[in-house]
Amino acid sequence: MSDDERIERILDAAYACFTRHGVRRTTMEDIAREAGMSRPVLYQHVRNKEDAFRRLVARLLDTSLAGACAAAGAPGGLTVRLTGVLEAKLGMLAKVWADSPAHAVELLSVDARLSAEPIAAYDAAMRDLLASVVAAEHPDADAAEFAGLLLAFTRGLEADLSDPGAPARRLRRGVELFTAGLDRSRTAPKEHS
Repeated sequence: MSDDERIERILDAAYACFTRHGVRRTTMEDIAREAGMSRPVLYQHVRNKEDAFRRLVARLLDTSLAGACAAAGAPGGLTVRLTGVLEAKLGMLAKVWADSPAHAVELLSVDARLSAEPIAAYDAAMRDLLASVVAAEHPDADAAEFAGLLLAFTRGLEADLSDPGAPARRLRRGVELFTAGLDRSRTAPKEHS
């Protein structure tokens, strides 16, 4: 087994343990057992539980961003593509809630504390991606501002993932309303001062 395969196995095991027991109650012994390896082998690949958690968060964010990039380039109108980008973000968090209803709040709050840098980079990449999709169809729009509004709206939906279907429905409807405003501003007569 290659080092990359071992790390993937460790991160899969860490996810299983964190969602089952929570981050605080998970031990390195739990992760090693779940990964089917000894603790000394585990420590050759991750420094500690926090390192495993940071790497796991980075993997989740990378996977979400890859899905968002695919959605941005998919066929369809602006609303469809923007919704797809944001569904990749929302879907990642909904998965954590679905996989661990008892520990989701802990996992997501630990996430922000231990992984501030990768989360900030992810947010910036999502903002840039959304802005590029908007700018391609609405070159006169303030694409960066629009992207920021979409992300703020999506963060609001992330606040309550207890009903897994509701945020996705609200996301689609909200993006429709936002893009309708863009289309309307394009056709509205310019005001002169």
